[in-house]
Amino acid sequence: MLWARVALAAFVFAWLFDVSGLRWVVPLWLPFLVALGLEITWFVDAWRALPAEERDRAPQLVDLERYGERELEDDEWPVQDVPAAARPIRRLLVGAGVVAALAAVVWLVEKNSGWNGVDPDEREAAVARFSDEASQIVGRRVEIRCDERGRFVGVVQDADGVAEVGGRLAYLTPSRCYDLFRLVHDAHSSSGRTGRAIAVLAHESWHLRGVADEGVTECYAFQSGVALGRRLGLDEATARRLMREQLVENAQRARDAPQYVVPSECRDGGQLDLDQRSSEFP
Repeated sequence: MLWARVALAAFVFAWLFDVSGLRWVVPLWLPFLVALGLEITWFVDAWRALPAEERDRAPQLVDLERYGERELEDDEWPVQDVPAAARPIRRLLVGAGVVAALAAVVWLVEKNSGWNGVDPDEREAAVARFSDEASQIVGRRVEIRCDERGRFVGVVQDADGVAEVGGRLAYLTPSRCYDLFRLVHDAHSSSGRTGRAIAVLAHESWHLRGVADEGVTECYAFQSGVALGRRLGLDEATARRLMREQLVENAQRARDAPQYVVPSECRDGGQLDLDQRSSEFP
């Protein structure tokens, strides 16, 4: 049991510091759900293993003969009659307390860091910038919003962004907004996370432009992402490298999300190549 609690604590801190892009790969609720399930399973197993008489917390006959039928305080009962039955409950309470404490740490950190920790005026300015960038890709005025309440995108919806095809409004997760904000505001790039955030913004922009097919949208997003990355502060070599990395990762998603895999024509000189004059792709 101790190893599981230590593992949960280690995961939480690794997730908070985004070790190896952990925030993108594993939803935070999953290890907490597993931990609670293990605590309950251990409690049930320990409780079932107790002899029937140990589960009865009422005064035993020998106690009544020794102390009489008067009402005793809890600390007056013989110590040896309580621990066996109390042990599973104590373990469950300790485990639940550890899980609750770690959840509180995550809540406090998330509330005061990341996108939520950005000054409201700076958030507003950043969202306006994202909307401007999306509008350049779409060719008309559109709006990008960061879904702080998780109503449209996020872990439950299993999406980093969502947009109505041909519409004017798209939502991004706060984590993707924060990645874009750090790139624009602090010139910070964390490779995979930054590349993914750029690709998501470009992807939803192409949906707003009217492209419905997810694979084709991804193909266009990787290509537009190069210019988008440059406008957000990257040099061309870095922007192109990040989008090529996204193209490689796209091929690895064939089994889990086949609808997002780019078509075979998504290549230099292919039908989906947006710049037939250039030999660079994306």
